[in-house]
Amino acid sequence: MDSFFKYLTPGEEDRAWGIFINDAGKAQIPAGQPVYPSRDHPTEYHFTWERGRILNEFQINYITHGQGIYENETGRYQVRSGSLMVTRPGMWHRYRPDKKSGWTENYIGFDGSIPRDIFGQDRSWSQRVIFHIGNREEFIDTYHKIFEITQEEKPGFQQVASGMIMKLLGLMVSLEKQRNFSGKRMEKVIREVCFEIRENIGKDIDFKRYAEDNHLGYSYFRKMFKQYTGIAPVQYQLDLKIRRAREMLVSTDRTIKEIAYDLGFQSIHYFSRLFKKKTGVAPSEIRKST
Repeated sequence: MDSFFKYLTPGEEDRAWGIFINDAGKAQIPAGQPVYPSRDHPTEYHFTWERGRILNEFQINYITHGQGIYENETGRYQVRSGSLMVTRPGMWHRYRPDKKSGWTENYIGFDGSIPRDIFGQDRSWSQRVIFHIGNREEFIDTYHKIFEITQEEKPGFQQVASGMIMKLLGLMVSLEKQRNFSGKRMEKVIREVCFEIRENIGKDIDFKRYAEDNHLGYSYFRKMFKQYTGIAPVQYQLDLKIRRAREMLVSTDRTIKEIAYDLGFQSIHYFSRLFKKKTGVAPSEIRKST
């Protein structure tokens, strides 16, 4: 895809969606180019190296060739092929390619209540500036789809593009989680216990014993399990039981009591109370609706 840039004007309906795109583009900066960035961009986006700039939006800039530097108030960061540069609203920053290499940058600018909530939470990655993810097909393919959508500007393009942006954010989080576990023994332990839970859905697994058998402290195992799956092991097991119970209520003729006992619940009253808490409806209501 050739270099281009597109600046958009989100409407009230787009802003009410919770996430909307303001701009998108691709720039191929050759080695030795004397002026960066191009002066063709609108005033609020253009900057000089001496002054830098502050944006009122998020920008995620994916460098797919070359190298350079990124600076903000917290420091100077090396950028290379496969780096994501993440800029947040109100953050002073500046960046430029190395004159010896130039670079290819793919960028999107967006805002909304959803990304502000996501980045506003205290997560290990939420304040990161540079993500070295490598040249990944799923990322560049998503950028190219966003570029095509914004260039065509068909009705509803904002909603489709915002979905693609959420996909990018999800991929970023997924890679960060994988980085903490990939190739490590803990990943194998967690994957094995997840398999054990699914294969023996009607049994209650003693997670403390499981941790001990794998020479792990339970508190550490629980912390790592939650970091890997998003929830604690006991809740993971309960959520699967409730999901399975819902499937059985819809697809079998077994009584609610039989389903509860099949899934390891010793009390039908506890099962019914938990089911309603998790799903918002009682098991009997699910059964009546089938």
